[in-house]
Amino acid sequence: MNTPAPHQSVRLFSTILDRLTRWYDRGRGNVSVVPEHLPDRIDWGRSLPFLLMHVVCLAAFWTGVSPVAILVAVIAYVVRMFAITGFYHRYFSHRSFKTSRPAQFVFAVLGAAAVQRGPIWWAAHHRHHHAHSDQKDDVHSPVQHGFWRAHLGWFLNIKGFAPDYGLVKDLMRYPELRWLDRFDLVMPVLLGVGMFALGVLLEHSAPQLGTNGWQMLVWGFFISTVVCSHATYTINSLSHVFGSQRYRTGDTSRNNWLLALITLGEGWHNNHHHYPNSTRQGFYWWEYDITFYMLKVLSWCGIIRDLKPVPVAVRDHSPRRIDRGA
Repeated sequence: MNTPAPHQSVRLFSTILDRLTRWYDRGRGNVSVVPEHLPDRIDWGRSLPFLLMHVVCLAAFWTGVSPVAILVAVIAYVVRMFAITGFYHRYFSHRSFKTSRPAQFVFAVLGAAAVQRGPIWWAAHHRHHHAHSDQKDDVHSPVQHGFWRAHLGWFLNIKGFAPDYGLVKDLMRYPELRWLDRFDLVMPVLLGVGMFALGVLLEHSAPQLGTNGWQMLVWGFFISTVVCSHATYTINSLSHVFGSQRYRTGDTSRNNWLLALITLGEGWHNNHHHYPNSTRQGFYWWEYDITFYMLKVLSWCGIIRDLKPVPVAVRDHSPRRIDRGA
């Protein structure tokens, strides 16, 4: 029986190690290559953890459920959704308010725990989206690429994975954000371990709650994460298809009250594309924007400041406005 040459064994080991480290080290591989030069196909190596998260959710049939597990899952959903909508989107992507460097990092950590990669990666893709909304280069446009590609296929794709870092030079100057972007799986892993430890603690200290480590891990982390992720993706896949248009924005962005409810205010998407710099996306009092309310509370506490409003002239008297009577 032939044995592989030493240099072949070293090469095989190096290949396996590279594939494994790509799961947790986003600095490995081809993410530094210009996106246009990358192949347009699914990266199954990087997609595997994402797919496994969905499979693990089925373990709920084995762990069962309890009120406390559902409560923790809802809290984890709201906190991380707020970190995505309030900070990944309105702060890192659009700079619609200001905050301190420590607070910036804290909310970046919470956002990374939502398993939607790092703040620099997220902001780079979102800024690219606004520059090319519903055009050929918009990688998550349902008009151009269909529902599934817009919903999740774009970030499972090798070309879609690579961001244009030239769009986020203002964020690249923070080494802590670059580290968080490179090792963006660290925070989800820590959160998952924390959920399991919480369940073990409650099982021993408050057995009447009927929960345990595995149940808390499945509901508090995996199910909460999957629901939060797909709720976020609907803004790409559904809010350019279903809803109403108040403004002519040159794309198919729409306002959708249901999506605004499940994403804490992001569903007022046509408003947002009309004036992206506003901290508030629900332009009128009846357009509930839970993210804005929470940001307002943070401003009262002095954690953030200089929230940018939408000018009345831009909101009510824009030549792009369609429903003048609204």
